[in-house]
Amino acid sequence: MKARWIINTIIAMLMVATVHAQAVSKDSVNILKQQKEGLKIAKRINEQKLKLAEMENSVEKKTLEMQNTARKAQESADNNAKAATRLSDNPQNAGLANKADNKAGDAKKDAKKARKAEKNLNKTRDNIEKLRKKIADDESKLSSMGLSSTPGN
Repeated sequence: MKARWIINTIIAMLMVATVHAQAVSKDSVNILKQQKEGLKIAKRINEQKLKLAEMENSVEKKTLEMQNTARKAQESADNNAKAATRLSDNPQNAGLANKADNKAGDAKKDAKKARKAEKNLNKTRDNIEKLRKKIADDESKLSSMGLSSTPGN
């Protein structure tokens, strides 16, 4: 009877130790899962920041492209206006009519290129703003987890 009581006590102690070890293990697993999620978010932030830098660098190029196409479109429109004025002075001249038609076509193409360049620049600027918001959201998620997006912290 005494031996049985000792065995039951030992079994009870082992069960308590096992339950305690499992609780610690679950806590460790949860902490590791949280750290893993934090690393995923930090990686995503770094990738987004690289993409943001590329996009910001392309804005200057796209701005110059937009300005050049707008200037070219204005020149084409001016040339078209001059050709139309010459044609209005001599409406029966077929050569002037062809030139005016060609200048009108050039002006139309250049205006389309200018609109496209402006649309491309605006789209890039919008994408930059969206990406900045995503980065801010991810950084706030990371800080709410008690982690930092900068390495070494």
